[in-house]
Amino acid sequence: MIIFKKRGTWGRFACDTRGAVAVMAALAFPVLVGGMALGTEAGYWYLSQRKLQQASDLAAYAAAVQLRSGRGRPDMVAAASDMAVASNFRLGNDTMDLNHPPTSGSRTADAKAVEVVLNRQQVRFFTLIYDTDPVAISARAVAEIRGGGDACLLTLDPTTSGAITVSGSSEIIFQGCDVATNSNAQDAFLMSGGKVELTAGCVHSVGGVSATSGLTQTSCTGANTESPVIRDPYADLAEPLNVGTCVPGSVGSNNATTTVTPTETHPLGMPLRRYCAGLNISGNVTFGAGLYIVDGGTLQINASTDVSGNGVTFFLTNGATLAINGGATLNLSAPESGPLAGLLFYAARGSVGVKHSINGTAGSTLNGAVYFPTSDLDYSGNFSGTYGCTQIVTRRVTFTGNSSLNVDCSAAGTRRIPVAETIALVE
Repeated sequence: MIIFKKRGTWGRFACDTRGAVAVMAALAFPVLVGGMALGTEAGYWYLSQRKLQQASDLAAYAAAVQLRSGRGRPDMVAAASDMAVASNFRLGNDTMDLNHPPTSGSRTADAKAVEVVLNRQQVRFFTLIYDTDPVAISARAVAEIRGGGDACLLTLDPTTSGAITVSGSSEIIFQGCDVATNSNAQDAFLMSGGKVELTAGCVHSVGGVSATSGLTQTSCTGANTESPVIRDPYADLAEPLNVGTCVPGSVGSNNATTTVTPTETHPLGMPLRRYCAGLNISGNVTFGAGLYIVDGGTLQINASTDVSGNGVTFFLTNGATLAINGGATLNLSAPESGPLAGLLFYAARGSVGVKHSINGTAGSTLNGAVYFPTSDLDYSGNFSGTYGCTQIVTRRVTFTGNSSLNVDCSAAGTRRIPVAETIALVE
């Protein structure tokens, strides 16, 4: 049998099988390149998500710092946005949601927690051959305020020197609580005088501390300077409306016993009595539970006067001042519940430049807050406020002379003044 071999070009092509691999490679190459592109871009997506997570962590922390200082949502949002932008967050293309308290997770009812969620629509590159829709990337973080102690004295002015001043031969004892000032002055906390003494758990100052050897701190080895700003615990509290019928501004007389009973009702639902042009108190006077508005003038508690009352709040407005003279004895307690819970003396926020004073010897029991957010308080002479809870929140306070203030702030009704709080990322 004779076999004829094809020698021409067409014969060689028909018999040659070596190109099969090339054909297979050509068919598989797009899939291989697509897989490499998907892997590369998926890695980029992961890196983008990690950077977004870092930005959300820092943003939540910055928002919690504002919350710890008592600032509201606008400040929290601004701080979070600034920190996120500094961490490669593209404001406008990316979106941010800030929730206080968080709306998801395990801290949905925690008023000390802030949640930040960052969202990004990541544009595709290589993977456009598969899908043209952007890839949704998000990151979430929750920062929480934790720990800290309690202060029973806080001054709010941000810049004044001697925001807390203790001088002369004062002896001030704060039992079981700290003292703090929001002033950033180098001598925000100031002690002067060879015999001056102050005892507290710790001293906290946004600025500096200038103290003598008479400073005793029972819970700290040294004063805490450059501390965070402490929020005003009553900043959100609305002032009571100045309403009611004006009544004579003199109550009691020497060697007489008088009981004062409010006869009107304030819109807050509290019994009301309003004194215009001041209130002068003498003798032995008992105030019934309720709100007492002093509209202008001076709330004057005279020497040898004995004043008592449970569930009472004195609201000083239109420049009214408080003046407690030597020898007066006070036994007063603020409401333990209701719209003005914990407030014993409350000066309107418009009382800028007003100075209140406690002068002389007054062996007293005060349960409640002395809240003068924009005015000053001066303890002079020989005041002795023993027992009870006298929480002081004022623009500035000065202790002079032979003053002695014993404070055990554990009574119900007052709000906490948290100090030395920390911030932690918890989710």
